[in-house]
Amino acid sequence: MSGALTDLTVAELVRAIRARETTAMAVTEAHLARLRTDGGRCHAFATVTAEAALADARAADDALRSGRGGPLAGIPVAVKDLLHVRGVVRGNGSPAFADAPPAERDATAVARLRAAGAIILGTTHMHELAFGPTGVNPFLGTPVNPWGEGRVPGGSSSGSGVAVGSRLAPLAHGSDTGGSIRVPASFGGISGLKPTYGRVSRAGATPLAWSLDHIGPMARTVEDLALALQVLAGHDPADPASAHVPVPNYAAGLGGGLRGTRIGVPRHFALAIVDPEVARAFDAALAHFAAAGASVRDVVIPALDHSGPALGAVIISEAGAALRPLLGERFARVGVDIRIYLELAKLVSAETYLAAQRYRSGLYDEMIAALGAVDLLALPVVALPPPRADELQVRVGSSEVGAVEAIARLTGPFNLTGLPALAVPCGFTAAGLPIGLQLVGRPFAEARLLGTGHAYQQTTDWHQRRPPG
Repeated sequence: MSGALTDLTVAELVRAIRARETTAMAVTEAHLARLRTDGGRCHAFATVTAEAALADARAADDALRSGRGGPLAGIPVAVKDLLHVRGVVRGNGSPAFADAPPAERDATAVARLRAAGAIILGTTHMHELAFGPTGVNPFLGTPVNPWGEGRVPGGSSSGSGVAVGSRLAPLAHGSDTGGSIRVPASFGGISGLKPTYGRVSRAGATPLAWSLDHIGPMARTVEDLALALQVLAGHDPADPASAHVPVPNYAAGLGGGLRGTRIGVPRHFALAIVDPEVARAFDAALAHFAAAGASVRDVVIPALDHSGPALGAVIISEAGAALRPLLGERFARVGVDIRIYLELAKLVSAETYLAAQRYRSGLYDEMIAALGAVDLLALPVVALPPPRADELQVRVGSSEVGAVEAIARLTGPFNLTGLPALAVPCGFTAAGLPIGLQLVGRPFAEARLLGTGHAYQQTTDWHQRRPPG
């Protein structure tokens, strides 16, 4: 039974627990048993809070028996190691924080899931201080991509992606500053959502770049993401960027089909530098949408072509302002690459930062104009399948580019604009490596985004495939 329980999605577990076909305790015990068996090999978790999880599972079962169970009662969750979990050291993926005191309270995004009855299994490994898209962590160890050992898991939410993809947890928290939810979702063959900027509170999360950081869920299906977002979304006075925007019923919007959906493709940008296998899978996904009744047409967003330098200037500048005070005397204990980035932050002038912000405004205006004519934008999540962990330069089609640039190229623009972006599996390479499709919506239109992604998953099986072994 343990194996069967860890194979179920969030939605399936919710239904099974509500129907009393299983219990929160049985589900939690099954996932903890899988962690004991496969957790070391996957290296997804930094901390496992087994005793607390079992206590919470007992409380969830008690609440369910008395009719007080929350919407996610009994659902195990993995938390990225930059969010406060009460009683646990927030390690930020860095040995510099090994001696930090345990958190006294949960981050808002953790507290909301816990209040909904979810069971916190522990915290997950990540790229050090969330400052990178590969997920490679030479200090605390790199989580193992379930589709190919030696391939990068994607970062910075590497452990969360591996935890979900390897069936160690059905749901996980991620954070996304330049693609850190969507990239590991794509490389791990799972689904991930970067909500609109301000939709989910970041209170209690270590900042990287205050104007780019997002918190969102990672799971195997879009339906699961909708259930998680229902709990996570909503204004929080503890986050100054938190938006006063009503939260719709996301699950209620999952029943529609694709007929009449208007999809715009910024082909000039999305396919300018792309691996041929990624391009084929992407074109096949577009053909699937068209066959299901959606209209698909190209759109032109000229500012997209210059998004990389602007994103870099904003991240480096804001990271310098956020991380140097946080690190203090710990600065000498972080990795060389982090120290280099923070030294580079000193070289970003006020004029450069302001120029990046002006560009950003123009990019937003162009995207909103494009989304006035279509409902969604579509492009690959990443321009290439997961590269090897030791590759600093990668070949993408006919181009030779830096691995970091190639990985984050197609995700970063939507951090600059704050628009919601969804990643779902859409195919595999001949070598069996997953490929992700990215859908981008209007501000706070997550319901439309989730509805479209769910409809796609109802008529495809990419998200149901299991990693080898």
